[in-house]
Parts: sequence; structure tokens; C-alpha cells
Amino acid sequence: MTHIDAGAGLDPVHPVPIPVAGRAEGLTAAEVAERVARGEVNDVPVRSSRSIGEIVRANVFTRFNAIIGVLWLIMLAVAPFQDSLFGYVIIANTGIGIIQEWRAKKTLDSLAVIGEVKPTVRRDGEATEVSTSAIVLGDLIEIGPGDKVVVDGTCAEADGLEIDESLLTGEADPVVKHPGDEVMSGSFVVAGGGAFTATKVGREAYAAQLAEEASRFTLVQSELRTGISTILKYVTWMMIPTAIGLIISQLVVKQHGFKDSVARTVGGIVPMVPEGLVLLTSVAFAIGVVRLGRKQCLVQELPAIEGLARIDTVCLDKTGTLTEGGMDVTELRPLDGADEEYVRKVLGALGASDPRPNASLQAIIAAYPDSEEWRCTEALPFSSARKYSGAGFSEGDGESSTWLLGAPDVLLAEGDPALAETERLNEAGLRVLLLARTTKDLEDPGAKEAARPTALVVLEQRLRPDAAETLRYFAEQDVKAKVISGDNAVSVGAVADKLGLTGEVVDARRLPSDQDEMAKSLEKGTVFGRVTPQQKRDMVGALQSRGHTVAMTGDGVNDVLALKDADIGVSMGSGSEATRAVAQIVLLNNSFSTLPSVVGEGRRVIGNITRVATLFLVKTVYSVLLAVLVVCWQVEYPFLPRHLTLLSTLTIGIPAFFLALAPNKERAKPHFVRRVMRYSIPGGVVAGVATFVTYLIARHHYTGDGSLDAETSAATLTLFLISMWVLAIIARPYTWWRICLVASMGGAFLLVLVVPWLQHFFALKLVGTTMPWIAVLISVIAAAVLETLWRLVDRRVPA
Repeated sequence: MTHIDAGAGLDPVHPVPIPVAGRAEGLTAAEVAERVARGEVNDVPVRSSRSIGEIVRANVFTRFNAIIGVLWLIMLAVAPFQDSLFGYVIIANTGIGIIQEWRAKKTLDSLAVIGEVKPTVRRDGEATEVSTSAIVLGDLIEIGPGDKVVVDGTCAEADGLEIDESLLTGEADPVVKHPGDEVMSGSFVVAGGGAFTATKVGREAYAAQLAEEASRFTLVQSELRTGISTILKYVTWMMIPTAIGLIISQLVVKQHGFKDSVARTVGGIVPMVPEGLVLLTSVAFAIGVVRLGRKQCLVQELPAIEGLARIDTVCLDKTGTLTEGGMDVTELRPLDGADEEYVRKVLGALGASDPRPNASLQAIIAAYPDSEEWRCTEALPFSSARKYSGAGFSEGDGESSTWLLGAPDVLLAEGDPALAETERLNEAGLRVLLLARTTKDLEDPGAKEAARPTALVVLEQRLRPDAAETLRYFAEQDVKAKVISGDNAVSVGAVADKLGLTGEVVDARRLPSDQDEMAKSLEKGTVFGRVTPQQKRDMVGALQSRGHTVAMTGDGVNDVLALKDADIGVSMGSGSEATRAVAQIVLLNNSFSTLPSVVGEGRRVIGNITRVATLFLVKTVYSVLLAVLVVCWQVEYPFLPRHLTLLSTLTIGIPAFFLALAPNKERAKPHFVRRVMRYSIPGGVVAGVATFVTYLIARHHYTGDGSLDAETSAATLTLFLISMWVLAIIARPYTWWRICLVASMGGAFLLVLVVPWLQHFFALKLVGTTMPWIAVLISVIAAAVLETLWRLVDRRVPA
């Protein structure tokens, strides 16, 4: 609370001189240039994405690329070009990954520039907006409600300034700041305004490293990527002993020459590596960022795409989310015979007393112009926790008065007649503020108890045109919506009802403080009013304690704590700087209707990667099993690298790329590793056993020169047909393009079998009719077993 006329040059709380006029005007242009030359600039790189170098390193220098690279160099030395094709495929895959992530980087960087809030600095006596990186040591930075403190400094001016430092210290209560007090970067203003002088900039600032880390484009901390890393770890441990055993057995057998033995050894090791799985996950995420970027949605952390797809509860702030920011005064109702003309003057003066009015006060300012005769002597800025603001005036005729403007149910005693009228207006979905005159000073704790109601100000909120449709979408997707607002519960309930969201309306002041009891109330209720900022945070925690994955949307400073604690925080682009700093997703176009696109993108990524992961890991399982069987039977490995390159391309590589980017509306399910492995293991075992049985029968069927090539061709036919059946299962439910995709892969393999030069290139030629038909029969039996096993898995092994 600030006294405006406390005396020339003196602050009312600390009787020390206010900074001299030259200092209050901020730095001069020459002083700024001098500091820039000295390097005293806030040069912390706030990055929204990885650098080009990091993208290249992340895609090129991987464990599996190293394994494949060594094997590729060996094959280039000892085998024909056809057996080295797998190396070129890896180069192409890596290139695709780099290009897609680079596109995502460009999208993120451009959106980050659009969404960046520029702090206001005072230079040469004028307020100017500059980028965060242009702030220099000694700059005088102006701050108001919702502004984030971007560098460390010392408070120079304070007008009821309250700063929340909970994100740094964990202390929930806002701290009142006076001139001379320290302000820390990473904190944010919850009430009042003022200015501070930058004392630490760049990497010296308290929260600089935290801010840089929090805003960095990242591909980590997601269940999907963590699950894939877990799978790859186990694959690596399986590969090592199997590959060693295969190398020894093939070099010992050596019946067909050293080079051929090496080629078949490499042919056994290469398919064990699910090299395209990580690539496809990165590509799917990156393309998701680009798609959402076109809809003006800034994804500050990539796993947020996945996270929002997993939510089962979304907490919505009413103001700015369900309603547009602006309001209109529709009615003024004087109470107890108050003079309406006098009330209009009071409201005009109250509007002029706040240098940073909120949406309600802006509507009042538009409706009631200020009377120049009135002079503000003291002011109390609005606070979300307090639910009211106030000001004292000298009215020009020698009279003075002190006024409060805020929530009627907070300022009025229970049973007051004005509350009944307020209730009726709230039921119609209108917002009501009470103007009350108090006989006590604003800083007096009993100011609101001494207030006498003077008038009701009725405001109409503008509903977002897209809100009802978006709420319907969440209902269809079985995502529960909870409206959590600081406004009157009845009023919020009426707004929700207009949007088609029905359910129990609860006044949050009656909610239990115990987390378990609060969670029970939250399960039953749908609309919650009179929620304090700390309660919003507690409510998110209570829902999470019941196993819910919670998204929180908001745009005001009172939403910051809840946004930070929610699994996914979503901020409006027009929201405060603090909300945008902590949110993982920022809707730059302020359109609530963008959320279904984000949910849909996440579901597409998770559902499709789960599908294609099964394809890749079936290949890994049958490759390891075939290698083990070859070692146990002491026979030549049945395939050359060119055969498995062909099979992988037609049954995994090309189909997986299309399936990974296809539309998918399935709700995301947890336990990614378990869900993938429960299909991959039986699928890989069936494919490996059936292929090896065909190979053993072919070894007895064919004799003489060229017998190994004939045996390989028969085994390749069996493995291809079973892999095609796996693909056909994964591609369900069928659409015209999925059927065309599967059919075209089958047609491509048939082309290889009938075109002579392709037969020669891939060393595939079916000899006779008996063995090929036996291979087909074994494939049909294996496909039937596979269908039965997967259906049993669905019923008996929970995901």
C-alpha cells in the first residue's frame, strides 16, 4: 500500500530520500553504450531449441550408428555393393532426422521471438521496451502485476509492490517490497508496481542458469523416450553375447569361404539393431512441433506434446480461458440510497488511481471517466489472495474518503441484503463487484470490516466462441474438465453452464485443507469459485495424488503456481510473462480451440510410435533368436545383409515412416515398454522359429552347387511373408491408404522375385516348386499361430 502524497522526495515507509530525478530517469543512451562496450549486458542465451551442432551430434554420434558404421566398413572391404546397402540406409535416415529437427528448431525459434515479452526499461526519462538480452547493468526496469523479474536488482520505486518468490525459495506468501530491498530474477509480481535497478545481469543473475535450462528445447523426460532407451539398453546386452557366438560359429564353419562367412556374420548382427526406432521418434516429435507451430502453438518442451495426450483431467481458469480478457459494464446499482452521479465519480477516480488496471478495472475506466477534481492520496493494488483493491482520495472540496472495490462475498458480512442481489446476478452468469466506503485506513486489517456497501458494479464477460466446442471435445475424449476460478462460484457455474459444462458448483473457501479430503471433493465437483492462488496449487497436487495426469490452463499471475506444479502447463499468449515462463505450451493466438490439436498431435505420436516400435522389435527378437539357433545347430547363417536390408525396407522402414506420421486418435496409454514387448516377443519368436524350420527343411531338400542360395531364398520367402503378416496386423484398423501401403510392399517383393536383374542383385531365386510352397505353408501356419497368440496376449496380459 502506497501513500501518494507522503511528502516531497520521501517514501512513507522508509523515511529516506527517493532517488534523485536524474537516477529515476534511468540510464542515458551514452551510459548504455558504455556498458555494452564493457560487456555488462544480460547476454544469457535464452534458447528455445538445440543448436545446429547439437542436432547433428545427437543424430550422428549414437551407439548404434557406431556399431552399424563399423560393420558397414567391414562389408565395403569384403563383400559386393549390395551387401553394404544397410550403411547407405543409415546415412539417409540420419539425414532425415537432422533435417526434420532443424525444421522444428526454425519453427520453435521463430515462435519464441513472437511470444517473447520485452521488459520495459526507463532510459533518458522515457519508458522503452527492449529484449531481455539488451538489458545492461544499472538499467531501471519497470514492473507490474504478472511481470517476471528478469535480472537481479534493487527496488528503486514501489507502489504496493508484492513479489512472489516461491519458484525460487518455496515460500508461498508474496513478499512486500520497499525501495532498497533486493529483488531476485525468477520471481514475479503479484500486486502493485514499481521499478528496480539491475545489479546483476547475464550469468551472474540468481536464476539465469535455471531460466536457460527451463527454456531449452529438449527431447528427454518423456515416458516414450525413456521406454525406448530402456528397450535399447536390453537389446544391447542381448546383442553382445549373441554376436560373439555368431562370429565364432560362422568363422569356424567356413565352408563357403572367409568373405562369405564374414558377410553372413554381419547379416546376422545388423538386423538386431533397431536403428530406425530412435530416428522415427525424433522425426515424429519434430514434425509435431512444426504442425503445431503452423497453428501458433509454441511447444517450449517437446515432451509436452506427449504429456498433454496422456492427461485425464484438465483444470481451466475461467478468465482468459473460457472467457475473453475484456469485459463490459452493463449496469450500476447504487445501494442504500447512494447518489449515482457521486458513485460514478468514485469509480472514475478508482480507475485513474491504478497505473496497471486489470480487466475489471479497465471496463470501469471505459465506462466512467476520471474527474480531475479528485486526487488520489493512497492506493492498495488488487491482489488475487485479498480479492479487493482500494484507494483514498481528496475530493477537491476539502472532503476525503477511502474506498474498496472487490468481491461482494468477501467484503460483505454474511446475511447482508446486497448478497442476495449479487447471488441473483451471478446465477445469470454476470460478474459483480462491490464498491464500499470504509472509515479506516487501507493498511488497517479491519478496513474491510468497517466498509459500508455503496454500489454494485455489474460486468458482463465475453465468452470465447470456441470454448464450448473445445469442452465438448474433452468430454468425448473422456478427459474431465474442472473450472477453477477466483471469481464467485455461482457466477463461474453459470458461465460453465452456458458452455455446456454441468456439474456440482463448489465454493473453494469451504474445501478441506487435508489433501486426501480435498481430492474427494475435487472428484465430485466440476466448478470451483473463490479459489486462492495457493489453493489452485493444492488442488492440482490433490488430483495428482489420486493418480490423475493434470493439465492446467491459465493466463494470470494467480495461475503461475498451479501451472508450475501441473503435469502440463498451458498459457495463453496474452497472459502474463510469469505464466508464459513456467508453461510448457503457449497458445500464441490465445485460442483455447488449439488445445485439441495439441492433444491430437500427442496421441498421434504416442499411438504411432507404439505401433512402429513393435515392428522394429519383432525384427530384433527374431534376429537374436535366429543367431542363437544358428550357433546351436552349427550351420551357416541363412541370410546375407542384402536380404535383410530388402526385408527391413519393405516390411519395416517404409511402412513405419508412413504409420508413424498417420492420424491417430487413440487415447494414450501408460506402460509403453510392457505394451510393446508383449507383442514383440511372441511375434519375433514365431517369425524366428518358422524361418529356421524352413531353412532346415531346405538344407535337406537342396544339394550340390548353389544349394545355399536356394536355401536362403526359401528362408527369405518365409520370413518376408510372416513379417508382412505382422505389418498387416500392426496396420489395423484398415483404411484405403493402409491397404495400399501393405499391398505395395508385397508387390515390390514380388517384383524382385520375377525381374531377373533384381533376382541377381539381391541373390534371390526360388528353385523348383516344392520348397517354395512348403515355405508358403509354414508362413500360413505361423501367421495363424501369431494371430492366436496376440489375441491371447490381449486378453490375458494387461497393458
